[in-house]
Amino acid sequence: MSTHLAAKQGEIAEIVLMPGDPLRAKWIAENFLENYFCYNEVRGMLGFTGLYKGTRVSIQGVGMGMPSISIYITELFAEYDVKRAIRLGTCGAMQPDIKILDLVLASAASTNSGMNRLRFADKDYAPHANFKLLRTAYDLATELEQRVSVGGIFTSDRFYHDDPEHWRLWAEYGLLAVEMETAELYTLAAKYRVEALAILTVVDSLITKEEISAERREKSLGDMVRLGLETAIKA
Repeated sequence: MSTHLAAKQGEIAEIVLMPGDPLRAKWIAENFLENYFCYNEVRGMLGFTGLYKGTRVSIQGVGMGMPSISIYITELFAEYDVKRAIRLGTCGAMQPDIKILDLVLASAASTNSGMNRLRFADKDYAPHANFKLLRTAYDLATELEQRVSVGGIFTSDRFYHDDPEHWRLWAEYGLLAVEMETAELYTLAAKYRVEALAILTVVDSLITKEEISAERREKSLGDMVRLGLETAIKA
């Protein structure tokens, strides 16, 4: 029995979109789904199931950081028979050609977390996206004339760092952006044979120090949500 999800069997769809913020999950359900209902309120981590263009889709908040997302996706994948999972998140750009409001499709995720070191007995593992989802999302974003980049990202265990320049080494090796969850999503998706992709909106730049305003964020996240939903039902 699930510890952190109160959904009954059958209440969660095979397709799940996962924002970190549970209130964003509520916003997505209210603005994009039809006939939706809330299946989870445990610890305030809201989850909803409804219809998007006739396809059943669930929206589940997963929190911030790898330990938090690990709890929810383990229960989703192991106990609710989820087949396809798309993370909808935000990130900070680490390359000069990636601008505020751009979309980043994470093909792979490097990390400074010790979670996979523990999992794989101090060996390295390379967490990566599902190619079918990645290709579909890229093609759809291109059709919609959205600025989109595809490549490796950095999943960090820390939001605040003692060394403000810590990210430059990762950027030197070509990583596009930094966030806090994708490496764990891709790792557990591989274990449970779930198709997974992270679609990220750039809300700040570590290079220029520019940050997105609240007003611009709402519109940009809407674009990301639409891309995630379209990808989820068309891949």
